[in-house]
Amino acid sequence: MLTVLSMIARRLLTLVPLLLGITLFVFGIMQFSPIDPALSVLGDQATPAQIAAFKAANGLDDPFPLRYLHFLGDLLHGNLGMTFPPSVPVATKISTALPLTVQLTLLGVAGALVIALGLGITAAVYRDRWPDQVMRFVSMAGIAMPSFWLALLLIQELAVRRGLFPTGGYVNPADSPTQWLRSMTLPALALAIPVGCSLARIVRTSMVEELDKDYVRTAVGAGLPPRVVIGRNVLRNALVNPLTVLGLRIGYLIGGTVIIEAIFSLPGMGTQIMSAVQQNDTALAQGTVLTIALGFVVVNLVVDIAYLFANPRLRGGH
Repeated sequence: MLTVLSMIARRLLTLVPLLLGITLFVFGIMQFSPIDPALSVLGDQATPAQIAAFKAANGLDDPFPLRYLHFLGDLLHGNLGMTFPPSVPVATKISTALPLTVQLTLLGVAGALVIALGLGITAAVYRDRWPDQVMRFVSMAGIAMPSFWLALLLIQELAVRRGLFPTGGYVNPADSPTQWLRSMTLPALALAIPVGCSLARIVRTSMVEELDKDYVRTAVGAGLPPRVVIGRNVLRNALVNPLTVLGLRIGYLIGGTVIIEAIFSLPGMGTQIMSAVQQNDTALAQGTVLTIALGFVVVNLVVDIAYLFANPRLRGGH
């Protein structure tokens, strides 16, 4: 246990330079972008005197290191700046958009796990037989389909032709859980299918390696039903490697929500980014991108910690 705690502490310590690097990278890109915040706020008709006064009032003429330090200080106090007129705190915009993106990501992860376990376990148990070949073909097809193209296919088939789901829009779960689930099903599937199919191949490989080990043959030879051996031992041991890959795939899901939310007209973080780009709102773009990047780091930290607890060799200090 002490070994695991020390490894968690080391993971947390490595976050400090990583987070600083992320903030510096995002801040630097926004600061050196061709968009002039003064012109975006004041308009093209602003005089040089008005532009100079705006930059002096907002510290835009300060050296880059000083601006970055001010940005870090504001960030520690939860201040991400103000959007361009109408002026609204960026943190307020993010607080309303982030829950939807989290909901969509969690649904995507859940769907990806169901797909990965279903395809991977079936392919491993029936390896080199026709179910394995079918599962391989399905997983390859799922990997080859981009999320945005898959989203359009789902809308065309399940929303437009069959009318089973809405083509877009969002319903708050507090208003109607059923309608919320219907509005989120197609976006979640568009994210989950490519990720689930790629994870299925890893699950299959790990399952096959475990099924070939001596303890499995011994347990089956002792009279234990194969489904019990697979459920209690093989699956638990085989999921250690896919768990590490899941963290990177969650990052893919978070990034994929930007396009998926735009396709399905969902007012999440992706929609905020698109709005910020269209309106040249550097503060909003900076805040949303930084939030997504920090979320990716936190998710990977959680997955790393889960991996430490899932791997018995690490728990034993070996």
